[in-house]
Amino acid sequence: MHTLFYKRKHVIFCLKLRAYIMAQSIKNKILARIYGNGRGWAFSNVDFIYLAKKETIRWVLYWITQKGTIRRVLQGLYDYPRFSELLQQSMPPDMHQVAQALARKFSWRIQPGGAAALNLMDISTQVPSRFVYLSDGPNRTYRIGETVLTFKHQVLKEAGLRHHESAVLVQGLKELGQSLITDEVIHQMRVWLPAGKRVVVLRDAKGVTAWVYEAIRRICQEDNDG
Repeated sequence: MHTLFYKRKHVIFCLKLRAYIMAQSIKNKILARIYGNGRGWAFSNVDFIYLAKKETIRWVLYWITQKGTIRRVLQGLYDYPRFSELLQQSMPPDMHQVAQALARKFSWRIQPGGAAALNLMDISTQVPSRFVYLSDGPNRTYRIGETVLTFKHQVLKEAGLRHHESAVLVQGLKELGQSLITDEVIHQMRVWLPAGKRVVVLRDAKGVTAWVYEAIRRICQEDNDG
């Protein structure tokens, strides 16, 4: 009887050890992906669903949060905080990363609203207190610290755009308006847009409003400076 008791204890111990080793392996894989995406990356358990069951991933993310490696931004959503050497403290979450993480979590297609698009391209130096994204999902609003992140459901004329860069350019140009599209703005947008993306963006944007497409054509054309 004593032999049976000790055998059972040994089996339980082995099962617990195996579960611990598996959990450590999953934790290491999750950390590797977080570190690989760099500081500022926002994510949810959906981004690791191929590694393990949701409950396991949830507990691993909770454990990493408790250790201070990652930060809980919203319920079920985290980020790998950026750090300011000047201020010696963590910076606020990157709203563009948070928006993309929510879009992945809920399988939404999103496009940055005008102000968010200009902020992405560094054309607006002001950090908005409200970020608006156009979405094929429901209307949703999230408050993150002092910042409001809003998703507005819209049937977008530009919903057929396949590339993120195309959507950013279109929304940014529309936010400025035709009268404010100066040579300097065109230059700044060209600097932001990777050279390797210009051909595909020009092809992608063929169906947009005429004046917006003309601006995109100017952005994508060869820079003749020097």
